[in-house]
Amino acid sequence: MTETSLFENAHIVLRDNEFHGWVAVNGGLIVDMGEGRAPERGTDCRGDILAPGFVELHTDHLESHLRPRPKVDWPTRMSIVAYDAQMVASGITTVFDSVRVGNDADYVPKRNEAKELVGEIAAAAKEGVLRARHRTHLRCEICSDDAIESAGDVMGAHRVDLISLMDHTPGARQFASIEAWKTYYGGKSGLPESQLQTLMDRKHELFKKNYTIHRAALVAMAHQNGVTIASHDDTNLEHVEESIADKVRLAEFPTSILAARLSHQAGISVLMGAPNVVRGGSHSGNVAAEALARDGVLDILSSDYVPASLLMGAFGLAHRIEGYGLPRAICTISYNPARAAGIQDRGEIAIGQAADLVRIMQPDRGPVVREVYRDGVRVF
Repeated sequence: MTETSLFENAHIVLRDNEFHGWVAVNGGLIVDMGEGRAPERGTDCRGDILAPGFVELHTDHLESHLRPRPKVDWPTRMSIVAYDAQMVASGITTVFDSVRVGNDADYVPKRNEAKELVGEIAAAAKEGVLRARHRTHLRCEICSDDAIESAGDVMGAHRVDLISLMDHTPGARQFASIEAWKTYYGGKSGLPESQLQTLMDRKHELFKKNYTIHRAALVAMAHQNGVTIASHDDTNLEHVEESIADKVRLAEFPTSILAARLSHQAGISVLMGAPNVVRGGSHSGNVAAEALARDGVLDILSSDYVPASLLMGAFGLAHRIEGYGLPRAICTISYNPARAAGIQDRGEIAIGQAADLVRIMQPDRGPVVREVYRDGVRVF
C-alpha cells in the first residue's frame, strides 16, 4: 500500500485503553490514530470494535482438515488452504501450526510426515495462497520412541519457532484421572476396555524408558536452534521446577492453580484453552481457565480445538469478570502470545506495528468477526 488508508468510526482497543476514533495505515503499518472524528473519510466501521489481529500459539485444527474421518487422508495442499481460511475467518492473522511428532494412541504418522507437512505449508505461503502468517509449533510426544528422530528431521529441514513437551502418560498431568484418560483415548482410538489396559501398561513402560532422556534431548535441541520451549500440562511443584530448569517460556494448559501460580511467578507465561472459558471448565476435570484469570495468573488464550473460541473466550473474560476489561482480555489473544513467542512487530494497535486488524460486530448473541486485515490488506 502506498496511500494512507483510514479506518474511522470504530471502537478501538489498545493494550491498556479503548476509545471511539480512527486508525491510519500506510505501507502495511499503523502510522497514526486518534479519538473522535477522522481527519478525512475512510472505511466506516459503523461503531464496530477494531482490535489487533489474533495470535494463535497452539491449535490442533490442521489435523482435522488433514484427516476429516478415521482412515481418510485429505489432499495436503487443499487441507492447508482450508485450514488457513478458517483461521483468518476467526480473526487469527498469525498462527503457529501445531504439528505432532511422536507416535501416540490416536496418531501414528507416516515416515517424514511432519517434515513434509511443514514443507508444504512453507511452499503454500511462498506461493501467496495463504492469508495468515504461519509459524511452526512442534508438539513433541516425549515418551514415544521416535520423538527425537522425528523432531530432529523437522528442525534439520525447516524453521521451527516453538516446541511443546507433551507427556500423556495415564495417571499424570492432564490425565491424573485414569477414567478421564480411558474416556479420551477410548473415544479417539475406539479400543475396547481390555485393549486400553494393554495400552496403558505400554505407555507406563515408555515413560520409564524415555521421559528423562528424551526431554533432555529435546530441550537441548531447542536451545541449540533458538526455539521457544513450552511445557504442557504441568500439575505440581516438581513439574514447574523442571520447566524453570529447562528455561521454558510458556506453560501450556497447567492442570492446577498451584502450577499456574508458580509458573506465572517464575515469569513463564500461562496459556489456557479458550474452549475451557467458553464451556465454563476443563473437559478433563482440571482447573478452569476463568479461575486462573480471576486469580491474575492467566496470560494467554489458545483456540486449541475450536478456532472461533479465541474471540468468544476473550469476550467471556471481559464480560464475566468484574474489572477485567476488554483491553486486558484482547491482550490474551494478541499482544501477550506475540511477545511470549518473541514477536515484537504485531499484536497491538500502536504506531509502527503491523496493520493486522480485526473488525468485530456485537449482535445480541455474541461477537462476530466482520472483516480481517493483514498488513492493511483485507483478507476476510
